[in-house]
Amino acid sequence: MSFAASVLTLYPEMFPGPLAHSLAGRALSEGLWTLETVHIRAFATDRHRTVDDTPAGGGAGMVLRADIVAAALDSVADGRPILAMTPRGRPLTQARVRTLAAGPGAVILCGRFEGFDERLFEARGVEEVSIGDYVLSGGETAALVLLDACIRLIPGVMGAASSGDEESFESGLLEYPHYTRPVTWEGRTIPEVLRSGDHAKIAAWRKAQAESDTRSRRPDLWERHEGARVQSPSGAQRRSKDEER
Repeated sequence: MSFAASVLTLYPEMFPGPLAHSLAGRALSEGLWTLETVHIRAFATDRHRTVDDTPAGGGAGMVLRADIVAAALDSVADGRPILAMTPRGRPLTQARVRTLAAGPGAVILCGRFEGFDERLFEARGVEEVSIGDYVLSGGETAALVLLDACIRLIPGVMGAASSGDEESFESGLLEYPHYTRPVTWEGRTIPEVLRSGDHAKIAAWRKAQAESDTRSRRPDLWERHEGARVQSPSGAQRRSKDEER
């Protein structure tokens, strides 16, 4: 079974966009994943094809109507996870991406204006997802990011099955730095250990670099990684030597 993506949007012409190229594009042409776009405006009920209205309680902007978006959702709902791309959602993680990529696909809602009528989320079991602490013009770009992250994990998309094993976030750490030829460039030389041919030393160097970079660049990731490392099989945290004194 291929990964099936249904994207609900006011701008279906934005898809597949960059996903029609490179690995994702080849996988799409080979049927490893499928994509359909659903135009939300097609479910409007008035002659002006209105999909939004003013916010209850006043305020700037417009809000996508729950009844219109729900009708669009109901046209494709089949048990796949329903995700709404919104800055109010939970941050997208590699763990969530892996789970989605291993499933049958996803229905993705792309917001516009001030977002969705809040009642939609509970009424249709919609999971709110954010790709970062910033605001985009609409959910389409975020949907492309989500899909790209999932598609590359579908079996057969990447050339080697293990090619993503050591990438950032897969082990809870940022990925170690990479180098290639020439050996010396603008006075900067590839670290000697990487030219040694000693695979054990190279692995140790890469692990140390990943830990160092994570600790300095993403202390939040490092704290979670350290917490996982000292957790016992029973789930209890092992006390440090200082705590035992």
